[in-house]
Amino acid sequence: MSIDTGAVARANEILRTEAGSGVHGLAIAGVSDHDEAGVFVEPAEHVIGLAGAVDHHTWRDRPEGARSEAGDRECTLYSLRKFLRLAVAGNPNLLLVMCAPASSVYRSTVLGDELRALAPAFLSRAAARRAVGYLDGQVAMLLGRGRQKDMPKRPELVAAHGYDTKFASHALRLGLQALELTEHARLTLPMPEADRERVLRVKSGGVPDLDAVLAEVTAVRDRAEALLDAGRTPLPEAPDTERVSAWSVSAHRRHWDATA
Repeated sequence: MSIDTGAVARANEILRTEAGSGVHGLAIAGVSDHDEAGVFVEPAEHVIGLAGAVDHHTWRDRPEGARSEAGDRECTLYSLRKFLRLAVAGNPNLLLVMCAPASSVYRSTVLGDELRALAPAFLSRAAARRAVGYLDGQVAMLLGRGRQKDMPKRPELVAAHGYDTKFASHALRLGLQALELTEHARLTLPMPEADRERVLRVKSGGVPDLDAVLAEVTAVRDRAEALLDAGRTPLPEAPDTERVSAWSVSAHRRHWDATA
């Protein structure tokens, strides 16, 4: 029997926030699309029964595989179990959901509020290193290296600026956020004004020299990595998985009791 993943996700949603460039404060009017991300609790029959797992649901204005354009909307809802697995592994995109400002929160139940309050349990040196790893991936795509050598670039940006300014801005943003995590054990959203201006300058094509962009990205990356290697950070080595796991069990039980 097929599962209507959308119906399951929407009926059991506990949290949904703005994501992507908007939550960072990096959206450009008339250019950026609109991303959202959120969390739902799978019903018991999909977790301990035989109905089949529902680990995520995505809806978007354009067909799967088609590039989003200005103003297009896309939303991905993750099951709580999948969300927590990815977040404790340091996935920087999912940390945004817990750290988004109140103005970017579109829906939050009591469980959603509790999950957001749990954000510090996910912040760790492992998360900062994961952000650096994502940065390296963006640079590889920008330069067409390694496994990313065949990744499509945005030809309109390359034609206008000589390189894909969006890939470059993602790399710089990830580096600055990895550095903030490492130095202060926090993730500020939207990005602090000075950092936001640096990233927007790259994204909008205000830095015509790719080598200058790469030098800035490398400097930020190396600073974060040096602090992590030296242990000069208030971050714990690993996330508090015991606390997260205990809350997850409680959250599932309470949601199932409330929806029985």
